[in-house]
Amino acid sequence: MAKSGKRLKKAYGGIDPDAPPIKVEEAVKLVKERATAKFDETVEVAMNLNIDPRKQDQNLRGTVMLPHGTGKSIRVGVFARGDKAKEAEAAGADVVGAEDLAEKIQAGQIDFDRAVATPDMMGVVGPLGKVLGPRGLMPSPRAGTVTQDVATAVREYKAGKVEFRSKDKGGGVHCVVGKLSFTETQLVENIEAMIKYIHTIKPPSSKGIYMKSISLSATMMPGIYIVA
Repeated sequence: MAKSGKRLKKAYGGIDPDAPPIKVEEAVKLVKERATAKFDETVEVAMNLNIDPRKQDQNLRGTVMLPHGTGKSIRVGVFARGDKAKEAEAAGADVVGAEDLAEKIQAGQIDFDRAVATPDMMGVVGPLGKVLGPRGLMPSPRAGTVTQDVATAVREYKAGKVEFRSKDKGGGVHCVVGKLSFTETQLVENIEAMIKYIHTIKPPSSKGIYMKSISLSATMMPGIYIVA
């Protein structure tokens, strides 16, 4: 317990939750300096946006390509038949199927982190909403996971594309941006790519300050506010 207490004290040391936002580069350096866990901690960005997800036009959901990926090996499942199934397999999909894949999912066998489907497969995928939806795995046109170009979708997820969506009425958006083992430059570039993209999809109906706050944190550390 004592060792755990010392690690937490180091992680939280010098971090003032009421301090003004700092530059991304400074925040990344601060987070890396305070690494205490014996595992490779996940780094995440949390944004508080001036949006109301209950309104359809302000419910943000999409994908962004991180220059250096997330540091996690992503397993991609694809709902497709015929040539599209072959294209998905050739692109590196881990699980490919149609009705057979749907049956496995209904039985509780979900062996993938992202799901992609061709448009003609939505009749098969639709009934799986109650199973895949709560896990954030339901294919969606808005997220670009319902597409004819399944090969590109598979390759992009394997290369570092991540999904995000506004999950609460407060306008919160969270996204994993890497691991603490990444270099400072890699983390900064991933974070900046995420922030830049969120800026580009600001809903026209969102008035006033769009990004109210952004914080950077690692698994075993508190959030550090960074400049939007």
